[in-house]
Amino acid sequence: MAEVQAFQAWRYDVGQVGDLSDVVAPPYDVIDTPFQNALYEAHPCNCVRVDLNRAEPEDSSEDDRYARAAKYLKQWQQDGVLIREHENSLYVYHQEFEWEGVSYVRKGFLGRLKLEEFGKGNVFPHEQTMPGPKKDRLALMHACQANLSAIFGLYPDRENEAQTILEDAARSLTPLVATDHLGVIHRMWPVSDPTAITKVQAILADKPIFIADGHHRYETSCNYRNELTEAGQLNETSPANYTLMMFCGMEDPGLAILPTHRLVSGFPELSSDDIKAALGEHFSIEEVETAEAAWETMEMDGGQEVFGIGTPSDGKWLLLRATDTSPMKELAPEQSDVWRGLGVSILHRQIVDHLLKGKHPEADPKFKFVHLMEEVHTGMNEKTCQLAILVMPAQIEHVQAISEELERMPPKSTFFYPKLLSGLVFNPLN
Repeated sequence: MAEVQAFQAWRYDVGQVGDLSDVVAPPYDVIDTPFQNALYEAHPCNCVRVDLNRAEPEDSSEDDRYARAAKYLKQWQQDGVLIREHENSLYVYHQEFEWEGVSYVRKGFLGRLKLEEFGKGNVFPHEQTMPGPKKDRLALMHACQANLSAIFGLYPDRENEAQTILEDAARSLTPLVATDHLGVIHRMWPVSDPTAITKVQAILADKPIFIADGHHRYETSCNYRNELTEAGQLNETSPANYTLMMFCGMEDPGLAILPTHRLVSGFPELSSDDIKAALGEHFSIEEVETAEAAWETMEMDGGQEVFGIGTPSDGKWLLLRATDTSPMKELAPEQSDVWRGLGVSILHRQIVDHLLKGKHPEADPKFKFVHLMEEVHTGMNEKTCQLAILVMPAQIEHVQAISEELERMPPKSTFFYPKLLSGLVFNPLN
């Protein structure tokens, strides 16, 4: 069963820090060095100093960054920059944003989830993880003894029952508000009503939880708990048995899975005629005027087996529909039919690795992942790639089906936008 807990978060005292926008940050894994420096400059108490502390010239080892992060966290608590919630709460969380001219409001709530190993309970992953980020996050967790950013979890709730209960409880409360660097507006309401919390816990008790984003942090929380258990430092009620999560209903109208397109290099210059020759036996192909025309048709179709391919060498766009994906059974025999039917799976295994490399065995394909049509046009116009490929994102039902099979999707199958902010709440583990 999924065990959700309310908790007493540490959060910023806006009376001390001023605008909450100045002290929050995106997750660590989307922050490059220039952006990290900009966040340092935004406010002396910006949470990046804890969640992604930068190396300093006087550091004698990598461990100094983690020790410095822990020192900041402790100092902010002692100075009242961070205040502890008086009562156990769940935190209603809204994100208001626009994407390609469409407005969304994604709604969920922040709480604790009891940790379960993947494959042994009701928590399911859908992405591969790498050892490097988990080592980094574990060192930081040991130093700070806190969850500094939330994992993004999805649960089925066709009637939107759990969120509605919390929305009603938050109706008379004043939200905390922050605007991020992309213009996304984040609103949060702490809800301490025990009746509402108990009802939500009961609703989620028999629900599966699917990790949308934050796989490395979830596995790190499990590793941290396991280390404490082996050291005899954990009991049943220890906070380290839980991790910080944002829970979002899979049917929430604001839950948008957006596309991740590919700019492919490492091939010789390819014309639209080359694409037709390589792919024509397995795809129906027609020329279209623009990338937008291809994407509009793809969205109207809604299926996973339709693609747009631009060839910078001649400036043309092609619309492809798969007519024969039978090679996928041989190309990915270890995967399920759902996995083999994903657009990104067909793209990487059949189109690029099998058909295009079959014609150009010397090629060494490399991918740049982009989200905006403007980025696609830049790649085409500046000819920084040999192919620009539009691909449909996996949908919620694919995430659920593949997760339940304990499979992992190909990289960049899903793009859940916007990212959850770090710094809205900190979950203590000690």
